[in-house]
Amino acid sequence: MDLTVISTFRCNSRCQMCYIWKNPTEPKEEVSLETLSKLPDGFDNLNVSGGEPTLRKDLHEIADLLHPKARVMEISSNGLHPERLLPIIKKYPNIKVRFSLEGDQQTSDSIRGEKDGYATKVAGLRMLREAGGTDLGFAMVIQDENVDQLVDVYEFARREGFELATSTLHNAWQFYKNDNYFYDRRAVAHKVEGLIEAMLRSNKPKNWFRAYLNLGLIEKILGHDRLIPCSAGRDFAFIDPWSDVWACNVRSDLPMGNLARQSWDEIMNSDQAEHTRGKVARCDQNCWMVTTARTAMRSNLVPQMPKLEPMLWVLKNKLKVSMGKSVCFNSYINYGDVRHSPLVKRASYLGTGEKAHLVKGRVSVDEHYPLKTFVNN
Repeated sequence: MDLTVISTFRCNSRCQMCYIWKNPTEPKEEVSLETLSKLPDGFDNLNVSGGEPTLRKDLHEIADLLHPKARVMEISSNGLHPERLLPIIKKYPNIKVRFSLEGDQQTSDSIRGEKDGYATKVAGLRMLREAGGTDLGFAMVIQDENVDQLVDVYEFARREGFELATSTLHNAWQFYKNDNYFYDRRAVAHKVEGLIEAMLRSNKPKNWFRAYLNLGLIEKILGHDRLIPCSAGRDFAFIDPWSDVWACNVRSDLPMGNLARQSWDEIMNSDQAEHTRGKVARCDQNCWMVTTARTAMRSNLVPQMPKLEPMLWVLKNKLKVSMGKSVCFNSYINYGDVRHSPLVKRASYLGTGEKAHLVKGRVSVDEHYPLKTFVNN
């Protein structure tokens, strides 16, 4: 099972596609080391995210606690405080680190509302590499404003010896956004084809399967069904800053329990968790985020191996690209079927001076996630 610990909703970025930064948590309310100590061993991928996890003063202690509990521990960061990760990487060089990067300097800083963010991230990841980090990379949210630079970012990361993880616009309680829509779905989707073929040309099998993951992103962008059914609540779960355990980070009606008040086994075996899994089985949203799509692609028998469908797709198309041929995307993707969506403009918060507003005393789920409805289709 994979697990994401959303350690805080505090964030020092000002992203146009994610409003966590407008809805910070109080540090005293955030999931504690004592609560996290109740997690069992044996997770496959355990991701510590946010908000911005480096704003947790006890992040090093969180790493000490969680690193032994997973085959792979990951920290998803905006990269604005790489120095805070330096002692962690020196102690645990195999911890996976991903810094958010949205294109070249001007594009990335504009989308993420970060002054000199691009330079800080690139220098920071190089610093962690020099410190011995073995699994370092960037993460990019594909959207109309940066899709033209997608292949360039991949090639830059490859030349530097870094990985590139991709996701795309989503609406979710984790982002406090329910109006993330593409301006031109078809144009954005076609641009992802270039990344897929570039990844298939790579000598790294990991990139070949990322190519399939990006095929799923094309379907998501166009508003189509998922390539592989969702297994939320069974194969992955999320813990939010208030210690609530959720089947996924999108729908705010899929709770499973609360780790501060219950044991992990009590949560996983509860009637509430089983009821939530039933709702997941009937869910018609087409979410396809790397943390959850990656899990869906894995074999149920051997988690380190992919399911048969992505395996066969990769073998067939890796062979075609190796022979100098192109992937026939029209045989997989129906570009004639594009879901209509409203036009909601996104605005950069770089240099606007807009401040986060801390609301104290939020107790209920409705207070935590007031938007209530998050739709992805």
